[in-house]
Amino acid sequence: MKLIYNIGVYIADFHLKIIALFSHKLKLGVDGRAQTFNILETSISKNDKTFWFHCASLGEYEQGLPVFKVLREKYPLHKIVLTFFSPSGYEIRKNTDVADIVVYLPMDTKVNAKRFLNIVHPELTIFVKYDIWPNYLIELKKRNLRAILISALFRNNQSYFKPLGSMMRNALSAFEHIFVQNEDSKKLLESINFNNVTVAGDTRFDRVSNQLKIDNKLTFIEEFKQDKLCVVVGSSWPEDEELLVNYINSNDSKEIKYIIAPHNIKQNQIQNLTSKLNVKTVLFTEKESQNLSDYSVFIIDTIGILSKIYSYADIAYVGGAMGTTGLHNILEPAVFGVPIIIGKNHSKFPEAQQMIDFGGLKSIKNEDELNSELTSIIENASKRNQMGSLNKAFIDLNKGAIQKITNYLK
Repeated sequence: MKLIYNIGVYIADFHLKIIALFSHKLKLGVDGRAQTFNILETSISKNDKTFWFHCASLGEYEQGLPVFKVLREKYPLHKIVLTFFSPSGYEIRKNTDVADIVVYLPMDTKVNAKRFLNIVHPELTIFVKYDIWPNYLIELKKRNLRAILISALFRNNQSYFKPLGSMMRNALSAFEHIFVQNEDSKKLLESINFNNVTVAGDTRFDRVSNQLKIDNKLTFIEEFKQDKLCVVVGSSWPEDEELLVNYINSNDSKEIKYIIAPHNIKQNQIQNLTSKLNVKTVLFTEKESQNLSDYSVFIIDTIGILSKIYSYADIAYVGGAMGTTGLHNILEPAVFGVPIIIGKNHSKFPEAQQMIDFGGLKSIKNEDELNSELTSIIENASKRNQMGSLNKAFIDLNKGAIQKITNYLK
């Protein structure tokens, strides 16, 4: 299996470089990885004390960030190297102040792993959730370097638990401790004799709870919303927007405001969305020249403010689960005590089913179900308040992962 894996990595690298000629996103990753070793060699000396944090993409970064911040504050003299595999994480967080050096992780070959660790020589390595790279981890293990995995989730169909998964199991053994999100993950690890496991929960609960400690005021949202009921559509994809645009066009009311924050804010996507709306619509990039209170729909064609916008929501629809792209963060609106609606494809997001069972979240399969649920929540203030309170309580019940992880590291 080792030979097959290592050959596969080289084949994947070759094909990525070819496909990158036709894909801007993939080209960012290919070009970025080509620069990694030069950046590291000019930024780190042999005498530097370092930590290495690795995240696949933006979602994993957000999960790891609360722990990263604690270590940044506690060890200010350490150089922190943050690596991403996906451009979706790197391009958005390449200037984060939680790290001194942010780079793409080179492909998982034995040569790259040895060279990377020769330069970085981390005292502590933290991987977040899913992104397990065997050659890097096995090399860490050979060098007796400390490594932990946080916010991990495991399913029984993963290679670790299959007869031919010995290489991946060996990679997991590089972690001196794994902090998992639930009991099922712990039992799966114990089934392969990995017993240094703690059920810590998901660090995202702590992260979103911190949102309540900052100033979430957005004057332009207040100008738009006035005293009307506000539905916030967060991180929407075309599959979500198709249903919601029909609802908005069919239920235009001066008493309801809609804020749509699409996941993709490319100009053609925004124009396509705007063209389908038959109600008065304004863009974030137009806000300075418009009387926002005159509009029914506010499209946020920028990034970085959705978590604050949720504080103005009376109802939230979180995108990603009507299609196959993956459900976006439902904890961000939940912390503000907001009832939430999502699409049908949420099986890989355990917090979604937990919130459905808890009572604060509704999953819809089609346009009819969206119309029914959204109308019911809009028209029934008691239901709206109850669902929102249950979501807030759910967040409060699940906090504490950061404390468990940092206590261990102490």
